[in-house]
Formats: sequence, C-alpha cells, structure tokens
Amino acid sequence: MKFNEKLTMLRRRYSVSQSDLAEAVGVSRKSIQYYEAGERYPRGRVLTKLAEFFNVSLEYMTSDEENYIPQQGTGSAAALVNEVAALFAGGTLSDEDKDLAMRVIQEAYWDSKGIKIPNGKK
Repeated sequence: MKFNEKLTMLRRRYSVSQSDLAEAVGVSRKSIQYYEAGERYPRGRVLTKLAEFFNVSLEYMTSDEENYIPQQGTGSAAALVNEVAALFAGGTLSDEDKDLAMRVIQEAYWDSKGIKIPNGKK
C-alpha cells in the first residue's frame, strides 16, 4: 500500500477531516489533499507528526507494508479490545474496511504465534 493510500485510510479510520489533520500536524488542508492524491510527499517533522498522530511507526508510513502496526507499549489489552469494539460498532467504516481490519488483526495474532494461516503467510 502506498503512502497516500495509507494516509487516506488512517484518516478515515480515525474519522478525522483533512482540515483537522492539517491543523494537528501544522500544514495546510491543501497539503493533506496533495499527500492523499499522491502529488506530494511529506518530509521530516511533518511525516513524524503524521506517524505520531495515528500512533504508527515511521517505518510503517514510509514502507509499502500493508499491515497497520500501532506503536509498541501504547496501552493495555483491555484498551485495545475497547478500541476494536468501537471500530466495529456502527462507525463510518465500510464493510470492506471492516473486513480488512479483521483480517489484519487475525494475521497479526497468528503471526505472533508463528502459525501459518490458510493463505500461505506465516
């Protein structure tokens, strides 16, 4: 998944407007539009602020890796369960995004145990 696709997906997942995200990271709304369209790419502190805002690593933001990987040590298992429950509880996610989120959660679980899942991934 390319950076612009990740940014758009994360912003929608967190139900944040382009304007609110722009204000949070110190750029214009137009800059966020350019990033999401793939016309520009943030550098330095803006990229760092985007990763911090969405609680993901810089590596995740800058790689082609698809899996959503939160920063380590950001909360308890109970908090994670509550966040996941809220994610599926009638929010603004499409069925496709819900399916993707569930697949990523399952893959992360099986991967942490070193168990191959049916699609051949470890």
